[in-house]
Amino acid sequence: MYKEYLTVSNIVGPLVIVEKIRDVKYGELVEIEDGEGLLRRGTVLDVSTERAVVQVFEGTVGLDVDRSKVRFLGHSQTLAVSEEIIGRIFDGSGRPKDHGPQIIAKKRLDITGSPINPAARDYPSEFIQTGISSIDGMNPLVRGQKLPLFSGSGLPHARIAAQIARQAAVLGKKEKFAVVFGAMGITFEEASFFIEDFRNTGALERAVLFLNLANEPPIERIATPRLTLTCAEYLAFELDMHVLVILVDMTFYAEALREISAARKEIPGRRGYPGYLYTDLASMYERAGRIKEKKGSITLIPILTMPEDDKTHPIADLTGYITEGQIMLSREIHRKGIYPPIDVLPSLSRLKDKGIGEGKTREDHADALNQLFACYARGKEARELSLILGEAALSDLDKLYLKFANLFEDEFVRQGEFESRSIQDTLDLGWKLLHTIPRHELKRIRPEYLEKYYSEEK
Repeated sequence: MYKEYLTVSNIVGPLVIVEKIRDVKYGELVEIEDGEGLLRRGTVLDVSTERAVVQVFEGTVGLDVDRSKVRFLGHSQTLAVSEEIIGRIFDGSGRPKDHGPQIIAKKRLDITGSPINPAARDYPSEFIQTGISSIDGMNPLVRGQKLPLFSGSGLPHARIAAQIARQAAVLGKKEKFAVVFGAMGITFEEASFFIEDFRNTGALERAVLFLNLANEPPIERIATPRLTLTCAEYLAFELDMHVLVILVDMTFYAEALREISAARKEIPGRRGYPGYLYTDLASMYERAGRIKEKKGSITLIPILTMPEDDKTHPIADLTGYITEGQIMLSREIHRKGIYPPIDVLPSLSRLKDKGIGEGKTREDHADALNQLFACYARGKEARELSLILGEAALSDLDKLYLKFANLFEDEFVRQGEFESRSIQDTLDLGWKLLHTIPRHELKRIRPEYLEKYYSEEK
């Protein structure tokens, strides 16, 4: 039974202050009825002995202090889940956006969820193939991992997100696999792109989409990733599916958090973000992983745009602390017309060694990866030297490494948006490039793999 109050004392921006309340909980859902009888939704952001601060989803324009009725509904926001949720599109509040019917709930789950108990976690150890060589070959994604993608304004992270969602697959035995996609603060054009791409490529048949548009309330942006992860938890830990969660764009999420924090007059932290930004991000990211004795898993790729391409910005900085590496997009590579513009050198997958090798990808993967990385790094050094001194000043060996770096970007990194490469194709391509380097220079590869995969004739 809900409780109704006529004790609104103040309206400040998107916030409504309600006095003389009893037994109201943090995060509780609220209905506000204006003087015309129209309903708006909200949630309790702060509560004390006799006062509650309510964030109104639809904004407070037109609300009247004297005539507004506030109803506390006695429960927090939940998501209705069942097997039929796969293939559906929802808005940032979990309402159907695809003109389909409401989900007939087998369960209603609280979207706050809970991080996985560290003692119950299982170590990530199985490879997920994204079909993108610069990820699969150089910074592999492992089932149960949290691997963010750091982008910049104007870089094609949305296209890369859609490509990963289309192509991602668990190798080996046939297992149930799903993609749960959450987008926050995106434009109508971007939302249309994601919906059409998922529909036209058939990816929607194994996906669930939650889309929050830029013109929708900031409080919905706070709920969207939690709805996404709640859906993923149901699919992974109750239906035994392997779930890949993609969240775009965590920067818009953090900015919504900053906006709400400012409205609550909280003391700001770095660059105006609330001091609890780290804890807030961790409470979501730590919902990904594997649980012992459970078949399913949640693998997370949060995507964020770094303001001014600054990787020390609080959002990117804190995300890096919580997650297991990062995939970096490069504006320099993008300007060369290379897609996807993934910069291999600063990118890192901390769990890559756990998901590759014999029985997972191929026995030569680790050695080939290390050698490709070393050759590309030396080739980039040669490129910088040639810009200062001219190519004529380079030694013959440096010229070979410079040629390798150019080929690496043009053939290994460059890839079609709808081109999915198997891990075998990626490794074969890597070996083809390594044939441009003399055999005696390949010091990071074991002799037996050189014997098997490297021949002087090629």
